[in-house]
Formats: sequence, C-alpha cells, structure tokens
Amino acid sequence: VKHFKTGAMSYGSISQEAHETLAIAMNRLHGKSNTGEGGESDDRLESPERCSAIKQVASGRFGVTSKYLVSAKEIQIKMAQGAKPGEGGHLPAGKVYPWIAKTRHSTPGVSLISPPPHHDVYSIEDLAELIFDLKNANPKAEINVKLTAGSGVGTIAAGVVKAKADGITISGYDGGTGASPRTSMRHAGLPWEIGLAEVQQVLLLNQLRDRVKLETDGKLLTGRDVAMAALLGAERFSFCTGPLIALGCQMYRVCNRNTCPVGICTQNEKLRKRFAGKPEYVENFMRFVAEDLREIMARLGFHTLEDMVGRNDRLKQKGLTGNAKADTLHLDALLFRPYTDISVGHHFTNPQDHQMEKTLDMAKLVRMCRPALEEGKPVRAKLFIKNTNRVTGTLVGSEISRRYGEEGLPEDTIHLSFVGSAGQSFGAFIPQGLTLTLEGDANDYAGKGLSGGKIIIYPPREAAFKAEDNVIIGNVAFFGATGGKAFVSGRAGERFCVRNSGATVVVEGVGNHGLEYMTGGRVVILGSTGLNLAAGMSGGVAYVVDLDERKLNHEMVHVGPLDHEEEAEEVRKLIEEHYISTRSERAEEILAQWNRFLPRISRIIPRDYEAMEKEIRRFMKEGKTREEAEKEAFEEKFGK
Repeated sequence: VKHFKTGAMSYGSISQEAHETLAIAMNRLHGKSNTGEGGESDDRLESPERCSAIKQVASGRFGVTSKYLVSAKEIQIKMAQGAKPGEGGHLPAGKVYPWIAKTRHSTPGVSLISPPPHHDVYSIEDLAELIFDLKNANPKAEINVKLTAGSGVGTIAAGVVKAKADGITISGYDGGTGASPRTSMRHAGLPWEIGLAEVQQVLLLNQLRDRVKLETDGKLLTGRDVAMAALLGAERFSFCTGPLIALGCQMYRVCNRNTCPVGICTQNEKLRKRFAGKPEYVENFMRFVAEDLREIMARLGFHTLEDMVGRNDRLKQKGLTGNAKADTLHLDALLFRPYTDISVGHHFTNPQDHQMEKTLDMAKLVRMCRPALEEGKPVRAKLFIKNTNRVTGTLVGSEISRRYGEEGLPEDTIHLSFVGSAGQSFGAFIPQGLTLTLEGDANDYAGKGLSGGKIIIYPPREAAFKAEDNVIIGNVAFFGATGGKAFVSGRAGERFCVRNSGATVVVEGVGNHGLEYMTGGRVVILGSTGLNLAAGMSGGVAYVVDLDERKLNHEMVHVGPLDHEEEAEEVRKLIEEHYISTRSERAEEILAQWNRFLPRISRIIPRDYEAMEKEIRRFMKEGKTREEAEKEAFEEKFGK
C-alpha cells in the first residue's frame, strides 16, 4: 500500500472534510495523499496526521508558500491533467468561500483562474529550473512532474528525466471529477496505458529509466488495473474516483455547481453536514486493492512489486473477442520491450544528483546564517554573486520556514547584500525575516513565490545610465508571490508579477503581459508598461504613472484616479520606501514634485474585486472583524 497515492483533488473543489479524510487515511497506510491545486490550511500543515504528503504546484500557484513547500514529502509539478489536457482551471466566484480564499490568498466571492501554462515554464530548461527551485525550497522532498498521456509523451518524459525530476506521473483521459469539462474528458487525452507504455520504452531506449519513479493515474479502480500499470512500467499508482466512491460519492456530476448532495464536492456548509465518509472506508478500499494485486502477483510468480515493473512480456493480447473492431487491433507496439537484459534498469534504482552542494546557500549562506536560524540573532553579510549562482537565498528561507513556520523571523533579521549579476530565481520563495539586497542585476524569475521576505535590487552606484530606462531583472519576476515586499530600481522584463496574490512591489517599468491573473497585493509602476497589462487580473491593485490605456487589457478591470487622500498617502509612502531602499532617481523626482505627479497616477483595479472589497469594508465599519465581514459579504452576495 506504500506505493499507492490519492490523485490531485484541489482544496476548493472538494470539501474540507473529504480532503482531510483522504489525508488521514493515506497517512495511516503510509501512502500519500495529494493536495491538488489550491494549497492547504495552516492548521493541517502543522498536523502530521492531517497534512497531505504531496503538495502540488500548478500553473495558478494558489497557496504555494515557503511553509507549504517545506511541509511536503513530495512536490508535484502539474504540467497538465489527463482529463483536460492543455486547459487551465476556473473556480467560480460562488465556490470561493472565505476559508478557500484564505488558503488561496485571494478574496471571497471573486472567481479564480488557473492559466493553461506555467508562465515560468516554456521549455525543458525552464522546467529544470523550476525543479531546482523546488528542491532548494525543500531538499527533503522528491520532485514529481505530472504529464498527460499523449502522442510524443515519451520524448517529453526523457527531457523531464534529464531535467532531474525524481518522479513522473502519466495521467490518462479517464480521470477527472465532474468539474472537468465533459467535452474534454470525452474527446481529449489518451488512455494512461498508451502514454505509460511509450514513456517506459523511450526511457529504456535512452537508458534513463532507472533514474526516475514512474507513476500513473486515470481511473485506476482494481488490483488488476494496478497489475496492468506495473507490467507496463509504473511503480506508483494514484487513485481518485475509487477513494471518493468509498467516501460516499454517487457520481451525480454536479461538482462544478456546488450542489453535491452527499457533501463531498461542495463548499456549501449545509450540504457538507451530509458527508458521512470516514478514513477507515478509504483504508479498507486500498487494502482490498492491495490484496487483489497480491493475488495476481502470486498467480504470475512475482514476489515483489519491483520485480513486476516493466515486465510487459507477461501481457498477452486476447484472441477473438467477438468485437469486430477490437479484433482488428494489433498491440505489438504497446507491448514492445526494448531490452530484456537485466543490466539495463527497468525500474527506479539510481537517485538523481541535484548538486545542491554547489549552491551558494549550501556552500556559505546557511552556515553564515546559523546564529539567526538557531537563536534568532541578527545576521548581516555582503557577498559577491555571479549568474551561475541560482536560487540564492531559497535554502536559507526554507530553514526559516521549517523552524518558525508561517510567521518566520522578525523583519530584516537576516540581511544579505550581494554585488554582481544574480542567476535565475534570485530570492525564490523566501519568507518573513530574510532580506536580500542586490547591487547589480538579476536574471529571470527573481522573487518567484515570494512568501513574506524582502528583495531590493538597484544598479551599481557608479552606473551612468538611467535606471528607469534599462531592464534590471528578467522575465516572470515575482510570479506566484504570496507576501512580502520588493523594490526594483529599473525595468522588469515580461510577465511581471503574474499571479501575485499578496506581495507589495515597486518597479520603474515592465514589459508585456504584466500583472496577468493577479489576485492580491499591490504593485506600483513608476514608468511605462508593455502590452496586455492586467489580463485576467481578478484581485489586488496597481498604480501606474503616465499609463497608456491602449496597452491595458480592460476585460476584467477598470482604471481611474486615486480615490482619496489616504490612498494617495499610501502610494506616496511606498514610493518613499522605494527611494530609501534603492536611492532611485525616478522615485526622488516623483517625490520632489508630488503634486504634479499625483494626477498622473492611475489606479487599476478589478471590478468584481472592488465591489466585494467595498462590501467587506461596509461590514467592518459595523464593528465586525475582517473574517466576519468576509463571511457576511459572501453570504449576502450568494445567499449561502
């Protein structure tokens, strides 16, 4: 049973009770449950019995904080889902209850969009960087990449192994909850058997199979399904539909409507009371599947599951089935076995070498920061950095989160200053208490997943060029940030602050597609922007000096002047903090002529977000706490 997992079921699609029950059952069995996209509540992250072992990192990066990552035994990068390959996700506003919004770092009653692609992954090299980022965020966790069964998936899997993934999941078309589009489940994707067989063959032909653990999902229900998967090359097995049925799911296919009558796939509190599932039900189901598998193994003469992996020579195509179409099929390509020589590894035996010892964190920073990590004493240091130093600060940040949780350390407890050109993912996922200052420039993904820390970047003091006219950080900076602050004296590349859900960032110009899918936080842009600004933005606020509205995507947002003096003062203080941190000439100019620049500052805010925030503030004026006000506003809007 230790080889069994639950598939990804997001915290938001199914109820808290069902999600937690699955986690408890799998932890008791020494298997693993998967959070799915959407994060996990803080109280569960702190409970070994209720915490899901697998933390999923999907395109939306909902709830992906430093604490979330360090609590994982395995981190799964969801590149696609078999039931809806190539599609993103959409959580309707009516299902974004206050507790879901809190976990996802968003606003109740405002719909959430998961983009189809990961905006930091457009090549195998980008994926290798994300794998390395996550390995630094939690060195103890295995990194798994979820792929969809499809033509050519074997070639992609070979690249994923070379990108140093510890595991690969092949997802078939036949899974997915009732929330997946029916047209996608019926007409897109392929059976996991086809994808798994191709991956096993390609990895064997390239002698890569022994470096990775293969997993499959897509409506595995019985021991026979598991045996078939093992013989075709899998050594880990994910179940979704089966455990949900064990908990009481009756397949009403209304998961997207929030009306599940048995209280599983709903957030409605009245319906959730009908949930009657217990961990023991899932445990019994898994044990019966294991017993079924054990009997099949005995008939085939296998003593261990490892002996069974990849032995597709023990599979034979049925002869005459009585079905005219089935009798014309030839499955020789599916059952092809490139090597029978046992010297070529047919299953996982050789762990990946992530070369963590070569990181600046492992070589120097963790040792230097030990007084702060162990005793909370302030640490200050100044170091040289070069562009081969990737993911700098992330490992130190993970040590803070592992010891001190979501709160981290007091602000600026660890202050590391760097001079030079930083490599990719500078300051990724850093939590509260860690401040990174860079005099120079940074490559792509700076501040990815910022989780409460602070990042300050400015050009060399002796630089003669104008910072506001020059790019100082690369593309996809602050992607998926959930908290913290950043001050960047210079321009950023494309896709700046995509999926920001809580960080406060000041920058002096951005490229195309800035602020996409943003759900929270504040961004101040002191210079020009690229095209398609704020596409899919459903939360948070942005302030732009001299905005060119032709470059703004107006679909979900509206633009206008600052509302009141308090808001203007907040923006002025952020620009002042930016100047103090970076000595920015652009910030100095704006502050010196504040009355002239104030009318030139435009506020960009999503319409639905603004309406909901207005209602929340109305209830807070009545003396309610923020939490109580969010619940009242949500119930008033949706009547639940």
